[in-house]
Amino acid sequence: MSGIIGKKVGMTSIFSADGRNVACTLIEAGPCVVTQVKNVETDGYNAVQMAYGERKEKNTPKPLIGHFKRPAPRQSRKLLSFGISGSSLKAR
Repeated sequence: MSGIIGKKVGMTSIFSADGRNVACTLIEAGPCVVTQVKNVETDGYNAVQMAYGERKEKNTPKPLIGHFKRPAPRQSRKLLSFGISGSSLKAR
C-alpha cells in the first residue's frame, strides 16, 4: 500500500547538501481511521478504505452517515481506498 491522506499546509524550500534550493510541500497527515477492509471474496479486489478529517453530520451525505456509524465514531471529510496485494492482507 502506498499513499498518504492529508491536508496541504503550505510550501517551503530547503537547501540540499550541495547548495541547491528544493521546493517542498508541507502536509498535515493523520490521524487516519480504517473504515473498511475490502477483500477478493466480497468486493473482487483487496483494498483498505481510510478516512481523514472531520466534518459536521449535517454536511455529510446520508449514505455516508450510515457507513461511518459502523466503524468510525466521527464523520470524515476524505474517504479513499488504497489497493493492496493479497500477501499484505492479514486476517484478524
